[in-house]
Amino acid sequence: MKEEYQTIQNRLKNQLKKERYEHTVGVMYTAASLAMCHDADIHQAMLAGLLHDCAKYGSLDEQIKRCHEKHIVLSEAEIQMPSLAHAKLGAYLAKHEYGITDGAVLSAIRYHTTGQPGMSLLEKIIYIADYIEPGRKEIPGLSKIRRAAFTDLDRAVALAAKGTIKYLKMAGKPIDKLTIKTYEYYNDEKIFT
Repeated sequence: MKEEYQTIQNRLKNQLKKERYEHTVGVMYTAASLAMCHDADIHQAMLAGLLHDCAKYGSLDEQIKRCHEKHIVLSEAEIQMPSLAHAKLGAYLAKHEYGITDGAVLSAIRYHTTGQPGMSLLEKIIYIADYIEPGRKEIPGLSKIRRAAFTDLDRAVALAAKGTIKYLKMAGKPIDKLTIKTYEYYNDEKIFT
């Protein structure tokens, strides 16, 4: 198992920019910590954390082009904001280029940017690990989300989705419908009133 991680890490280190690679390793270890805390499969968490951004190399245009070549259907928000497309492409690459056959790992990679209603434990762990890993730039509410991640994962998901929606609205960027549905599913109050 350790060799598997090392092989993937070496490959990613050669493909990704230094900052992206460091983020990836941070997500892998954060996911492992969350998995231990919430009694999830540590191997799955580390593997999904390590591969969650495996498609984030090359320009955004190149990522979109690869999605089209692989017949990966993109949502309207993914077309308008191509930085989201790496999640679907990453799940594809994890399966076809890294040989990952575990559907839970592939799904966690697929939904790590938007989340989705009714996420599995692993999906929530990767969604949150990506948001809270130690190298993340400080954003409003991050310490609160980090605390919640280890005590109430559903609350952490709601807070992270809310933070993402707030940031995208303020920046005038499109919001993927799945992110809104994720927030609504994991939160009791409605933010769009």
